[in-house]
Amino acid sequence: MVEKFVGTWKMISSENFDEYMKALGVGFATRQVGNRTKPNLILCVDDQGFICMKSQSAFKTTEIKFKLNEPFEETTADDRKTTTVINVENGKLVQKQTWDGKETRIEREITDGKLIAKCTMGDVVAVRTYVKE
Repeated sequence: MVEKFVGTWKMISSENFDEYMKALGVGFATRQVGNRTKPNLILCVDDQGFICMKSQSAFKTTEIKFKLNEPFEETTADDRKTTTVINVENGKLVQKQTWDGKETRIEREITDGKLIAKCTMGDVVAVRTYVKE
């Protein structure tokens, strides 16, 4: 199921991301950089069944390794310390991050050969689109 997500994905568009970062509580300076950054998303699966997800850009590279449905500690690109769980729901890779009583949800799915990442915080939704390199 996760296999279809494996590969290197190049961001081609990002909608409403500034509003999403604001909803997360990200400061102005970090948002400025976040809005200019077009990271590649690299997904792989290792021999032990761990999934590796790397967000790579000139500004910052973050990497998480996880098993589906197993909570882990994540330090996000904007330095939030979250408890994160990633699972598969209806063919989507769903990432839930919780911290300080807040929760955000990132749903990634493949549509027409593109990877669409829908980031939701409260009623704010950002959509980031990637194509396979």
